[in-house]
Amino acid sequence: MNWNQRYYKKTQISIDAFSLLFSLMLAVFVKHNAFVFPRTLTDFLFIVLVLGVWFLSAHECRLYRNRIYKKFPEEILFNIYTNALFVILLSAFLFLTKSGYSDLFRFSYFISFNFGLSIALKYIIRKRQHLAFAGGVLNDTIIIVGYNKTSIEFFKTLNEHVYYGYKCVGFIHEVSIEDTAIHWLGTILDLEGALKKQPIDEVIISLPSEQNFEIRQCIDICDQLNVRVRLMPALQDLTTKTEEIDNLGLVSVINLNELPLDKWENKLFKTFFDVLFSLLFFVLIGWWLFPIIALLIKLDSRGSVIYTQERWGVNNKPIICYKFRTMQLAKASEQFEQTSRNDPRVTRLGKFLRKFSIDELPQFWNVLKGEMSVVGPRPHPTPMNLASMKSVDNYLKRHMVKPGITGWAQINGCRGEVRTHEEMEQRVHFDLYYIHRWSFTLDLQIILQTIVKMLRDQGAY
Repeated sequence: MNWNQRYYKKTQISIDAFSLLFSLMLAVFVKHNAFVFPRTLTDFLFIVLVLGVWFLSAHECRLYRNRIYKKFPEEILFNIYTNALFVILLSAFLFLTKSGYSDLFRFSYFISFNFGLSIALKYIIRKRQHLAFAGGVLNDTIIIVGYNKTSIEFFKTLNEHVYYGYKCVGFIHEVSIEDTAIHWLGTILDLEGALKKQPIDEVIISLPSEQNFEIRQCIDICDQLNVRVRLMPALQDLTTKTEEIDNLGLVSVINLNELPLDKWENKLFKTFFDVLFSLLFFVLIGWWLFPIIALLIKLDSRGSVIYTQERWGVNNKPIICYKFRTMQLAKASEQFEQTSRNDPRVTRLGKFLRKFSIDELPQFWNVLKGEMSVVGPRPHPTPMNLASMKSVDNYLKRHMVKPGITGWAQINGCRGEVRTHEEMEQRVHFDLYYIHRWSFTLDLQIILQTIVKMLRDQGAY
């Protein structure tokens, strides 16, 4: 069926076209206090212009890429980009042509109505799609070739996040799979029969690169039956390599391990955003919120308001990280111990502050000092770093950039106590993914999702 690819783009385009037309009529109603329908040829040409400029902006901002399996804040960001370019282009055209449609009042209302309506409709449609996915109505069916750590993680992800819209019908592997939760479909020689037995939308190949013959064999079978194929890199390749393609004449050369934040312009832009965001936080929120929290902490328990702890920053250099104190004063002889659920050391107010991550807000001062960033890998206490660097592969690579108040790992569920070695490995994979694929859009997406997580996530305690 491949519903995701066939109908997603059409649905998005239809929503935006309706939103543009309805918002334009609503803006005219606000202006004239009555619905005035287009009557002249100029009116209809203006509507065509509006639609044309919008879809040109949407194309340039990649608004209609398939993001149904991404978080909604990412879709909001690309809607903002598209609206910004749309406003610039349409305003410039109306100004240069001295059009009568350039009325600022009506135009401003039109833009605000369109953005709000478009976002609201897309959110409603997305939720309806997720319900359909959860009910098994619109799922795209896939077969996974290869049974390994990466494919197992992918299989678990599909089962946990039904809103991705995929249903795995089984695995192809050279040896019988003993896991009863996984349906074994046979070996690669059985792949053709499995594809003919039932409708399959995609085949995901998760085989090591040295099995080039088997990969080619799977691709040939899928090509003959017109089934889409995707290759899945191993987790370590996904999170520890960055690919940048240069063209030398007709030859493409792939550069590996060139980090986005190695470029001075990206590093400068991120630093500027960190400072600006932190200053705005203190000017708008911090100046009145911090004294209130400080007073409540003093009333709730004895001890200092701010808790300081040594953690590791960029290039493994120790930094002093600031937090609101949420626990009873520890004895000097006590060793480092992670906070656990129902930890008796946590104060009554501390439970509230930790639940909504309010205790982390003083770290904006670390950002202004240049020791941290708003978004980046979360800094761990020194004892946790010393233990993990010996047991977790590529652990120290997460310190190639400044640590952050929030990060890609935290919005993907890695928040709170680290209970197992596997959980720490997962956090490192998320952190390395962020480092190697940093973009300003990704930072904005993480900030938006962090706000949502603060209100509903129960991972921290």
